[in-house]
Amino acid sequence: MKPAIGILSQGFALTIAALIVFILAIPARPAGATDQQVSAPLHLEIVGGLGGVTQYTKLEQPFWQSEITRRSAGHIVANIRPLDGGGLRGEEMLQLMRLGVVRFGTALLAVVAGEEPELNAVDLPVLNPDIATLRRTVAAYRGRLREILRDRYDIELLGIYTYPAQVVFCASAFSGLDDLAGRRVRTSSVGQSELVSALGGVPVILPFSQIVSALRDGVVDCAVTGTLSGYEIGLNNYVTHVHAMALSWGLSFFGANASAWAALDPAEQETISSAVTELEGRIWSQAEADTVRGLACDAGKLDCGTGSVRPMTVVATSKADAERRRQLLTEVVLPRWIDRCGEVCRTDWDRYLAGVHGIEGKASDLRPSGQ
Repeated sequence: MKPAIGILSQGFALTIAALIVFILAIPARPAGATDQQVSAPLHLEIVGGLGGVTQYTKLEQPFWQSEITRRSAGHIVANIRPLDGGGLRGEEMLQLMRLGVVRFGTALLAVVAGEEPELNAVDLPVLNPDIATLRRTVAAYRGRLREILRDRYDIELLGIYTYPAQVVFCASAFSGLDDLAGRRVRTSSVGQSELVSALGGVPVILPFSQIVSALRDGVVDCAVTGTLSGYEIGLNNYVTHVHAMALSWGLSFFGANASAWAALDPAEQETISSAVTELEGRIWSQAEADTVRGLACDAGKLDCGTGSVRPMTVVATSKADAERRRQLLTEVVLPRWIDRCGEVCRTDWDRYLAGVHGIEGKASDLRPSGQ
């Protein structure tokens, strides 16, 4: 497993330098602040989730721009920018938050899992076929996630968010998971890529912002993304079919740099913590509703407010797909995650998640002996 502290790459150092210039105000007050300074509003700079989708525009953005101020009677004022805006690289969020460059921010678990595979235990591909299972998984692992972030990255976990179910969209007809064989499929993580490879497809890791151009330009034949977010970014112009099975959910965490968090007084911590807990509940409810709504929008069964659209064919989850999902999880996804992550992940899986899913952790047959 990679250490939390290491030599910074040139690109990462440049990212930090750029961010220091324009992203963050100091959210905590300096030692020895006067009474007048203490009574002044607390200003926070927030890095939120992906811009342009419902979670950000209808929930996160208004929450930080206005609701937190009302809830604190004007004491807390915040600005928010999306994770994929302003030159941020999602892969660097753990280190940016550990260093305090980002003091309050959001990180996508599947993206930062490239540095810390253990963090993605709750959102492995094909692990959670429905949101009820996802809720049980997150509840079982939340405490462990909190420990990892605090002990390795000096991050205080404040919330865990989910996007609507991530499913497969394709530019031509398919009838099930095994029909992805031979197709180039946009993925967002190593785990999703391993899944696509196991199905005989060709994974192409691309950020969310490049999905439309990749399909339009023929870089990929299919893409894994959210049921509703796919509709919102106009995939109906480039794809014809969408599978109903949730491959993953795009979980993220919202947290604070531990030193910045400790610098707040207890009343400020309580206001922010309780408010974010409520926001988390809304985001989960919205994700559940948007998963269903997204498929209905994709199929053209709802007027979703974007004018004339070309309906997609929704491919139902067959019995064969359900059985294939279980086989892929047991024989490919879970073992290869343990290969990347090591013995600590096998131990964590068996301790926190084996009982939830009825599967014991084991490494793959590809793992070299002695590891």
